[in-house]
Amino acid sequence: MKTLTRKLFVVFVVLGISVSLAGAQESKGAILQFTEDAKDLGTLYTDKLEPVKMEIEFTNDGDEPLVISHVRGCCGTRIKDWTREPVLPGEKGVVNIEFRLAPRAHRISRTVSVMSNDPAGMRVFRIRGEVAEPSGPRFNSAMENQAGPRVR
Repeated sequence: MKTLTRKLFVVFVVLGISVSLAGAQESKGAILQFTEDAKDLGTLYTDKLEPVKMEIEFTNDGDEPLVISHVRGCCGTRIKDWTREPVLPGEKGVVNIEFRLAPRAHRISRTVSVMSNDPAGMRVFRIRGEVAEPSGPRFNSAMENQAGPRVR
């Protein structure tokens, strides 16, 4: 009888250890991770502004498929397209955006919010930069050519 009790005790200990190990290896779920946290456009000049087109890349760093449910841009940022099919663990996806900048000096501060099945919910990608008036000899000579000769 003692050997049977010992064997049952050993079986329960082994089962307890295996259950605790299985619980320690729980799923992380889907995790959206941008390739870069933010994009700095630097300084753009009012005389050379063109629409900004950008591809924001992200990776699923989790262990379940990542599903993007909604993408929103602020301040007139147009969301052209995003990866609609589930992104498998370790795979990459993209969000394509486009926006125009006002031809006046100002700071650029825009965000793109991505909603998914990531446990954190919404992830935000930031875009920064500055629009400035051109200055220096290059700009001054161009202005003189446009206005014609100066009268003294």
